[in-house]
Amino acid sequence: MDVHASLDAECGADRLFSLVDDLGKYPAWIDLTHRVVAEDGSLPPAWQVELRARVGPLARSKRLRMERTVHQPEAHTVVFERAERDGKRHSPWVLSAVVSQQGDHSHLAMHLHYGGALWTGGVLERVLGDQITNGQDRLQQLLNQSPTH
Repeated sequence: MDVHASLDAECGADRLFSLVDDLGKYPAWIDLTHRVVAEDGSLPPAWQVELRARVGPLARSKRLRMERTVHQPEAHTVVFERAERDGKRHSPWVLSAVVSQQGDHSHLAMHLHYGGALWTGGVLERVLGDQITNGQDRLQQLLNQSPTH
């Protein structure tokens, strides 16, 4: 499954990138990231991420260890990939974000690739669609709270 989302914001690329280059900041704007805990001293930087979603009366959760495998602040590019340390084979999760400056605003392009079978039958796509819509609104609110657009 591949999901693409984008956002245009009335701020500089550095400001927008500062909210997407650290998974620890994601719970502030996207509910799917229920809990994110940074691993101290991990190189490359890594986070324990708990994803949680409710579909009607059912709740599903998934725990992942994600590493930041690409971090290019000057190019406003970041990639996070699932990297478990239990020796088992796991479905891939890859999240990338690229921010570009476009005149007086910035543009965020995100791509999530998931190669597993959790939440089959289109459920994950529906949940992600709702999360993306709500997340865009909340991310825009976070950007608007800052006096430095």
